[in-house]
Amino acid sequence: STMPGKTLDRREQILDEAQRLFLRHGLDAVTTRQIAQAVGISQPSLYAHFPNRDAIAVELCIRAFGILERRLRKVDAAMTGAARLRELCRAYIDFGLEEPAAYRVAFHADIAMDEVSGKHRGLEAGLATFSILRSAFGELLADPAAAELAAQTVWAGMHGLVSILLTRPEFPFVERTRLISAHLDRLLGPA
Repeated sequence: STMPGKTLDRREQILDEAQRLFLRHGLDAVTTRQIAQAVGISQPSLYAHFPNRDAIAVELCIRAFGILERRLRKVDAAMTGAARLRELCRAYIDFGLEEPAAYRVAFHADIAMDEVSGKHRGLEAGLATFSILRSAFGELLADPAAAELAAQTVWAGMHGLVSILLTRPEFPFVERTRLISAHLDRLLGPA
């Protein structure tokens, strides 16, 4: 039977259309009716896949962190230390700039607790991804508390850069590759 595959495709279609609508209008402005309309299905049909809009947002958040995690894991395992850390940071920044819809749902949307599981699945997905950055700092810094602090400050710095580039494209930024390199120099020390 083709049903399981069809159901999966429909779920992906709902997620894709919801992400497009969230990016254009903001999470709070989008209704399940609008999402169902964009997919070309009825609202009850949408509810067969997701109980509400927040559940769609949680799923998109998890999916976005999955994309980021795959990008981070692609960084050459043969690289070590400061060089590997810098590549991880570049992969994070590239993710944000190349996948703005995924980035915004991961980091800008106010993601609710998952009502079904009672867990903050979006946060859990984010923490799993963050652990890759933390472990790269762990290789460089013997003290776990220092590694955690360094990872959080560098992440916050990268997030600031990506967010401002995405939300204020009209600002007269210097040439992008120079800006990113200089930003990483400030966060990590010169290459």
